[in-house]
Amino acid sequence: MKFTKQDLDTLAKTIYGEARGEFYIYGITSLLAIANVVVNRKNKNFAPTIYDVCLAPYQFSCWNKNDPNYKIVTQISNDAIFKKCRETAENVLTEKWPDLTDGCDHYHQKFIKPHWAAHLHPRRVFGSHCFYELKK
Repeated sequence: MKFTKQDLDTLAKTIYGEARGEFYIYGITSLLAIANVVVNRKNKNFAPTIYDVCLAPYQFSCWNKNDPNYKIVTQISNDAIFKKCRETAENVLTEKWPDLTDGCDHYHQKFIKPHWAAHLHPRRVFGSHCFYELKK
């Protein structure tokens, strides 16, 4: 897959903002599944680049300016978890690591039930997130 440094950085920040708290509980799988969803969206033409997929309005809460994670993803330190997120992003973008979600392009935390998932059953569950494929 073709990608830029901006794509890599933005994907790493998205993984960090969406799943950093899960790494010590559930391991790398939680980080990988978030990256898989972003790449699946790009491959299904949700947006032309990884950067555009991540920053599409109201798609990944960590990029919403009113979300507490927004400040975190815009001012990331180089902590150990961020390094794992960046490693994950690079391995997914270079296709070294597989798509554990089997094509999923949406997810939500288990304790939240968004309107779009009201009558759906998740295809996969990793950590505290449920994963769905809405676009074939």
